[in-house]
Amino acid sequence: MVTFIGAGPGAVDLITVRGKTLLETADIVIYAGSLVNPGLLDYTKKTCEIFNSAEMTLEQVIAVMERGEREQKSTVRLHTGDPSIYGAIREQMDMLIERGIEYTVVPGVSSFCGAAAALKAEYTLPDVSQTLILTRMEGRTPVPEREEISKLASHKSSMALFLSSSLLEELSRRLVAGGYEANTPAAIVYKATWPDEKIVRTCVGELYTAAKENNINKTALILVGDFLGSEYSRSKLYDPTFSHEFREAVK
Repeated sequence: MVTFIGAGPGAVDLITVRGKTLLETADIVIYAGSLVNPGLLDYTKKTCEIFNSAEMTLEQVIAVMERGEREQKSTVRLHTGDPSIYGAIREQMDMLIERGIEYTVVPGVSSFCGAAAALKAEYTLPDVSQTLILTRMEGRTPVPEREEISKLASHKSSMALFLSSSLLEELSRRLVAGGYEANTPAAIVYKATWPDEKIVRTCVGELYTAAKENNINKTALILVGDFLGSEYSRSKLYDPTFSHEFREAVK
């Protein structure tokens, strides 16, 4: 059996209980060495074989999984955050299906959740934004033309941008071209939940400068939107004048 596990955003105690249990009993672990906190490997047993996928091709990863299956071993594929977001797991799963190898997936805490926690922020504030866009700038890897940043920016929703911290000058330009004001609140969260986490609060027009001044050019999440501001409306859910299934409004 192969299990894809979300390692969480960084801190070793933010992996799920299920993920930790499976990691502790795994015979083989293939982890995303460029992003996963290596401290998580301390949970593995002494006899566990460990492979760093940063140094491997897809075919090499699958070959290790195939060998594990032949030897009737349990294999864990440890991905950063939640494996469903920029985890490149679909191609692995399809190749396992072709080979008749069973697999399962254990979700994890994504870095966009870790970043919000670090900022003590809520993405979905009443009368500010009820939508969170998870996206990235195109770099060496393209994005569909319909998802170009300025088009997504036209919604002026809360936005979390992955894999974009080295492209901030162009990112700022496109965000403003799409509809955000240059003074729209923004934040750069470097290595959310890691011991060396760094938070930089800025605005859309100053993203590049703020990152440069703080020597941040990778491993950071960019958050944009008025949810980072101070204006919002009170939630109806706990409003005493609002009735719902579990509570009558105060007359």
